[in-house]
Amino acid sequence: MSAAQNSDVPTLLVKIFGKDRPGTTAGLFETLTAYRVDVVDIEQVVIRGRMVLCALITPPPAGQEGDLRAAVHSWAGSVKLEAEILSGTGDNRPRGSGRSIVTVLGNPLTAGSTAAITSRITGAGGNIDRIFRLAKYPVTAVEFAVSGVETAPLRTALATEAAALGVDIAVVSAGLHRRAQRLVVMDVDSTLIQDEVIELFAAHAGCEEKVAEVTAAAMRGELDFEQSLHARVALLEGLDASVVEKVRSEVRLTPGARTLVRTLKRLGYQVGVVSGGFTQVTDDLKERLGLDFAQANTLEIVDGRLTGRVIGEVVDRAGKARLLRRFAAEAGVPLAQTVAIGDGANDLDMLNTAGLGVAFNAKPVVREAAHTAVNVPFLDTVLYLLGISREEVEAADGGLVEN
Repeated sequence: MSAAQNSDVPTLLVKIFGKDRPGTTAGLFETLTAYRVDVVDIEQVVIRGRMVLCALITPPPAGQEGDLRAAVHSWAGSVKLEAEILSGTGDNRPRGSGRSIVTVLGNPLTAGSTAAITSRITGAGGNIDRIFRLAKYPVTAVEFAVSGVETAPLRTALATEAAALGVDIAVVSAGLHRRAQRLVVMDVDSTLIQDEVIELFAAHAGCEEKVAEVTAAAMRGELDFEQSLHARVALLEGLDASVVEKVRSEVRLTPGARTLVRTLKRLGYQVGVVSGGFTQVTDDLKERLGLDFAQANTLEIVDGRLTGRVIGEVVDRAGKARLLRRFAAEAGVPLAQTVAIGDGANDLDMLNTAGLGVAFNAKPVVREAAHTAVNVPFLDTVLYLLGISREEVEAADGGLVEN
C-alpha cells in the first residue's frame, strides 16, 4: 500500500516558493532524484509572477533525510527561492461523497462576495478541494472543486446567494461527462442575436410597437406563444419578400457569439439553434456561423409577398425541447451531455431537458427555473461554465476573441 493510500506512512511535504522562473520544477526533482524518493502528490500555483510548488514525497532511505533537506535548501538558495520541508504522515484526507464544480462569474468579483460564497459552501457541508481561475476578462471566472455535498442541494444553497450578491454561479456534477458535453443548442432572438427578428420585420411594416408589446408579454410567459406568434405574423401581411434580405442585414450578433460558436466547433462540439423566429433568418445564420443544426418557423411567401401566416410545424416551447432531443439523437449525444441556452419563457422546457440549462440575460421566470444564469452581455462567458478557460478559448479561437 502506498503512502497515498495509508495515512500512517511517513511523508515529506516539500514547498518551494518565490519568483516564478523556468526550470524550477525540473530543478527540484533533479535534486530529489539522488535520494530515491517516490512522488505522492505535486501541485504548483503561479499568481502575479509568484510561484508556490508543493511536492509530497516518500522519505529517503534511513539516514539520508538530513542530506536531502540540506540539498533542497542549497538548490533553492542557488536559484533565489525559498524552501520549506515538513514531516508528516499520509496524503490528503479522503474527500467526502459528492463531487461538484462551482463556477462563479463576477464583474467584478469582490472579496465580500467570495467570502459569502465560500461560507455558504462550507455551511452546506462542502469542502473546497481546489480553486482555479478560468478568466480575468471580460469577467472574472473562478472554478471551485467541491466535495462532501451532493450537487442538487449545493446548487439550491448557492442560488439565493448568487441573486443577493449580483454574481452568476453555476453548479454542475464533476466527472468526465462535463468535458464530454458535445452538443450546445441556443435560442436565437435575444440570445445568439441582440434583436427580436419579428420586430425587425414589423419595423418595415410600420407596426413595430404593437408587435414588441405582444413579444414582451409572450417572453414573460403571460401569453400562449403559438397564439401570440400567429397574431404578430398576421400584422406582416402584404410585406414585399425583398424585406427578408434587409432584415438579415440588420441582425446583430450578441457580443461573444462568434467566439462561442468558433471555440465550441474547434473543440469538437456540435452547435445548433432553435427559434420561435423564422427560417428566413436562421438558415442564413446557420451558413454564416457554420452551425450543425437550425430549426425555426417559416414565413409563408406567395407571389413575392408575405401572407401573414407561417407554414409547417410551429416551433413553440414544447417544440424547442422536442428539437433538442432530436438534435441530440442525430448527434449521438446523450441528453445529460447537452447544453441549452435561452432567455424567454418559451425556452424553459428546452433548458430543463438539457443536461445544463443556462438562462442568458433572461426574464425573472426563466432565471428562477434554469440550472444557472448568466447576467453579463457576453455570450462566450458560457464557455467558462463548461470548464473552458480563457487561455483555451484564445488558443482554440486563433487569437480572434471578440471581447
